[in-house]
Amino acid sequence: MIASAIGLILGMGIGMACYWFDIPPPAPPKLAGALLVIAMTAGFVATDLLIGG
Repeated sequence: MIASAIGLILGMGIGMACYWFDIPPPAPPKLAGALLVIAMTAGFVATDLLIGG
């Protein structure tokens, strides 16, 4: 739970810094790339729940 909160805070902080300093965010610019990141994250979380849990 704490790791998820830290991840969200860190992600939002990086996003805000990229916006503030007008640099490209470290994310895929296309929808398919963003969906791939979401799918990989979901797979990681699901595997952690199955193996760790």
